[in-house]
Amino acid sequence: MYAITGITGKVGGTLANALLDKGLPVRAIVRDAGKGAAWVARGCEVAIADMADGAALGTAFADAEAVFILPPSEFDPKPGYVQAQELNHTLVEALTLARPNRVVCLSTIGADAGQDNLLTQRTLLEQALSALPLPVTFLRPAWFLENAAWDVASARDEGVIHSFLMPLDKPFAMVATADVGTLAAQLMQENWSGKRIIELEGPRRVSPNDLAAAFAKVLGRPVRAEAVPHESWDGLFRAQGGLNPNPRIRMLDGFNQGWIDFPDGGARAVKGTTDAEAVIAGLVHREAAAA
Repeated sequence: MYAITGITGKVGGTLANALLDKGLPVRAIVRDAGKGAAWVARGCEVAIADMADGAALGTAFADAEAVFILPPSEFDPKPGYVQAQELNHTLVEALTLARPNRVVCLSTIGADAGQDNLLTQRTLLEQALSALPLPVTFLRPAWFLENAAWDVASARDEGVIHSFLMPLDKPFAMVATADVGTLAAQLMQENWSGKRIIELEGPRRVSPNDLAAAFAKVLGRPVRAEAVPHESWDGLFRAQGGLNPNPRIRMLDGFNQGWIDFPDGGARAVKGTTDAEAVIAGLVHREAAAA
C-alpha cells in the first residue's frame, strides 16, 4: 500500500495517478470524505486524517509500503516557525506509530541554505524526519513553474508579468509539478537505506524574460517581464494580509543573490522533461476554460 498526503494537489495527484496506472494500491489521505470521493472512483482506499492529528495520521500510515509526505505551505509564518515545528512533531509521532517501510518527503531547493528564510521550514522538517529510524528520501524540487499562474491575468490583459525574481535575464532552477509527481512515484517504489537527498529541476534553467517569452508565444501577443522594486515588497506583502513578510523577502533575496540554489548549480540534479512553455500553455488554457 502506498499512502499519500496532499493527494488533492498537483504533485500528489500526479504521483497517485502514476502509481494507479501501474496497478499499485494507493491510500488517499484526506481531511474529509468529500475530498476523497474522486479517488475512491479511481480505485483508491481513503483514510481520513488531518495533518495536525498525529494519532489519525499514524493510523492512515499503518501497514504502508511507502508514505509520501507533502507538508502544507505556510507563506506567512509566525516568528520561530511555530506552525512548522508543530507539524514536524505530529509527523514524527505518526511515523513512529506506523513505522512504514520507507518515506518520501517533499522538501525544497534551499533546504540547505545557511541563512534564515521562508524555506527554513523545510530545513527543520528534514532535521526532524532525519532522526527517525526509517529510510527517508527528501525530494528537493526547484522553484515551481506553476507559480506563473499569478501572472496569467496581467500577461493576457496588460502584456506584463511582474517578477520578484531578478535580474530579469538570470536563469533560475525551475520545474513543473508534473515532473515532481512523476519522480516521486518512481522514488516511492525504490528500496534504499538511511537518508538520501534527491534534487530535481527542469530540462533547462528559466529566466523571467524566458517566462515572458513563453507567455507571448502562448497568448500570441507581446509580453515583457518587469521587476517589482525591492523596496516595495514589505508593503505589498503586508497589503496582501502578511504579518511577518521578512522570511518571504529573505527567500526571494536568496534566489536572486544565489545563496538559494543547488550546491553544484544543478549538475547532479535529476532533470525533468516538461518545459516552461508547456506549463504556461496549460495555465493559460485552464484560466480561459474557467472564465
